[in-house]
Amino acid sequence: MDNQLVWRDEFNIGIKVIDDEHQRLFMIINKLFALKEEEKKSRKVCQEGIKYFKEHALKHFEAEERYMELIAYEELEMHKRLHRDFREISLPALERELEREDYSHAAVDHFLAVCAGWLIGHTLTEDKAIVGEKRSRWVDLLPEEELEAMRKVIVELLEDMFRLKAQVISDAYGGEKFGKGIYYRLVYGREQDDEKWEILLVFEDRILLNTVGKLMGIKSDKVNIMLLNAVRYTACQFVRRVMDHYPSIRSYEMIEENLLTYEQFREVFEKKQPQVSLLFDTNKGYFSYCVIAPHLLEGGIGIPLDISNAVSEVERYLMEKEKEAKKKILVVDDSSTTRLGMERLLEEDYDVSEVNSGVAAIRAITLDKPDLVLLDYEMPVCDGSHVLEMLRSEKEFSDIPIIFLTSRDDQESVKKVLALKAEGYLLKYLKPKDIKKRIDGYFERKEA
Repeated sequence: MDNQLVWRDEFNIGIKVIDDEHQRLFMIINKLFALKEEEKKSRKVCQEGIKYFKEHALKHFEAEERYMELIAYEELEMHKRLHRDFREISLPALERELEREDYSHAAVDHFLAVCAGWLIGHTLTEDKAIVGEKRSRWVDLLPEEELEAMRKVIVELLEDMFRLKAQVISDAYGGEKFGKGIYYRLVYGREQDDEKWEILLVFEDRILLNTVGKLMGIKSDKVNIMLLNAVRYTACQFVRRVMDHYPSIRSYEMIEENLLTYEQFREVFEKKQPQVSLLFDTNKGYFSYCVIAPHLLEGGIGIPLDISNAVSEVERYLMEKEKEAKKKILVVDDSSTTRLGMERLLEEDYDVSEVNSGVAAIRAITLDKPDLVLLDYEMPVCDGSHVLEMLRSEKEFSDIPIIFLTSRDDQESVKKVLALKAEGYLLKYLKPKDIKKRIDGYFERKEA
């Protein structure tokens, strides 16, 4: 039997309960390979074997997630998402193919190859990341809404250009081999900067024979030179059509093109973290679209607008923009310890800036008007009362809210602070959570 998964030491991650389950899943897949090769075995036996593998895999996912919760694994949510995608997208799509092909040898082969590839890839990357041996491959994916937008663009183009009804079967394709395929790499860039888009396309042979091949009248069951050259041209058109949906990258030009072996494709895939890694089932073959462009994480590529989504996307964009706009707080204190402490306490929920003197505060407020000033009352040279007096004398800044920071809580000091008609005062020795609670409370009351 050629198709056998051999358990190797490198698959061990050092957690016995997980390693034992991985070995069991390998063993089940090997039994299924053996079942498939025995002609006398009925379709029902094969069905039951696949069902058993699926049930065991799903129980393993649950156990693995419980373990990650116990150790407070940082990438738990991403790991759950990968399990969910395989459970709810990839497996159902493979099962539909088995039904459609009446459990033919080719369909069973494909099911087992994808499951085996997923299991090996997941074990060697994501599961190794649990114990810190590797970094999760999927920490650098684009945000979900941008991935969803690209999924939609690609599905529409597959139907428009090739009359293929495609569906996504994985948002995190791990480079697993699926049948005989063509591996194609395109690199796009522009003269004014070093930013590049590296695009990896994977076509199962049968998808090419069933689309471009049919249009060319090719009757062979193998991809030939003529068909492959036609596919290169068509693939470039396809990528350009995808890029045309994104104004920010329309100016990019192709600067490199490669046909890769599977080993070369895996090498590129392993060395770099993809920002997009989608796998589609077209009913006529599998297709993958991967993008490696780390700079996208800094600003993203946005969601392409068209007639169907323009109104809703503009509305969503404005709502998100409003939601993301943090209130600005200026911390004014001559103590670097106080300034740093305030910044760390507030920076998650507020846009915090800080200065070390009253004079610097006036300059900072002039350049960028804050929503609230936390002002040290006892600064040398130009103390808090002087700063407040100068602000109140300027019409433009007369309404800026001021909360004094003070170390004194004696009655005389409190009277002086209140007489200046500030929004209030905060005692520096309060617990950080109490300071944060009072600042949050101030903004909540103001919003109300």
